[in-house]
Amino acid sequence: MVEQFHYDLVIVGGGPSGSSAAFSAAKKGIEVALIEKENLIAETVRTSGVTWIQSIKEFGIPNDCFNPIRNFSFCSPNNEVTIADSVPRAAVLDVRKTYRWLAEEAKKAGADIFLKTNINGVIKDEDGNIIGVTGVGPKGDIIFHSKVVIDASGFNSTVCKAMGFVTQWKRFGAGAEYEVQVENIDDQTWWLMVGQQYSPAGYAWIFPLGDNVARIGVGIGKPESNVDPTQRLKELMETKLGPIKKLGKITPIEFHYGLIPNEGLSRKTAFNNLILVGDSAGQANPLVLEGIRYAIKFGRVAGEVSANAIKSGKTNEGALYPYEENWRKEIESKINSAGKVQDRWIGLSDKEWDKELDIIKELKSEEFLDFIKADFGLSNMIKLATHHPKLAVRQLFNLVKRNN
Repeated sequence: MVEQFHYDLVIVGGGPSGSSAAFSAAKKGIEVALIEKENLIAETVRTSGVTWIQSIKEFGIPNDCFNPIRNFSFCSPNNEVTIADSVPRAAVLDVRKTYRWLAEEAKKAGADIFLKTNINGVIKDEDGNIIGVTGVGPKGDIIFHSKVVIDASGFNSTVCKAMGFVTQWKRFGAGAEYEVQVENIDDQTWWLMVGQQYSPAGYAWIFPLGDNVARIGVGIGKPESNVDPTQRLKELMETKLGPIKKLGKITPIEFHYGLIPNEGLSRKTAFNNLILVGDSAGQANPLVLEGIRYAIKFGRVAGEVSANAIKSGKTNEGALYPYEENWRKEIESKINSAGKVQDRWIGLSDKEWDKELDIIKELKSEEFLDFIKADFGLSNMIKLATHHPKLAVRQLFNLVKRNN
């Protein structure tokens, strides 16, 4: 027998964008189903968990969900730079604890959470518009009828693929990392390692979580390189290249692997009865391929816009478009600018990376953070591109300014 459920809003994917959408929609008093295919929220970790203190405060994430970072170290084959700050401005999340906190907030607001439920199809009306999803739950076949569906299924974009609106991402980042126990680490300093020996078309990292636990990883751009990030990570840990050597004895705890889209904001994200959010929408910062803050922020916007549309009785593309209008106004030009810088970085040789670090070390901490976060405010960029004492820095920021 097929299980059937009727909800105002169905959200596919229990990651940060899905849980955030469920939270804001349920707060509006509509009936919300949040559907997750794994046995538990965040059963599998697919991200290194880097985000920013400002976002954490904005979202109300508890202090025990993250490790604060105030120093940013870079290593190229023949250069090393550290930008130190007086206060923490970045963070490494306890991903499981954070995602489960987000889901619990949604549940407290009134959302129903369905685990072990794999969505694999859609229901359409006579005009071809989505009116529900189908899949397999713990008891067998399952159907969810709804007025609006939010595709928060991540990289795989399950719902919008089933609707025939998109194909698989062609340009993306592949990341492999180990969460490890180490002998020596500065819990307030992260490391980014660049150059061919670390990662062609990408970077390697050391992100501390506190209590001598860290994440060591490698991210590689596809299709720019065919190198396997898992194999490269194994080689780096075996040879203890660069700052990895400083960690002393390394004891692996858990392996993580993930994919993140890297095609910019190329997708339409509002359709009749359907919204795309998070990795399904390509909402990721190309410079360091991080998207958790966007997932939470625009997940909340997606939930609120969906609830308002459902209450109004109009759930067509026009009624849902305020969501797309919101995120495009907020981040589209910034992401496009970051993409220009990423294109420059991907093409750098090892010697050029050594010089690039000399440019980076000239930045003040707030300049560096605006840059790496892709917070390219036009007035700040013009000021830096015009008045910075170093010509190379001005040239780098002129690249951003031209795009804006």
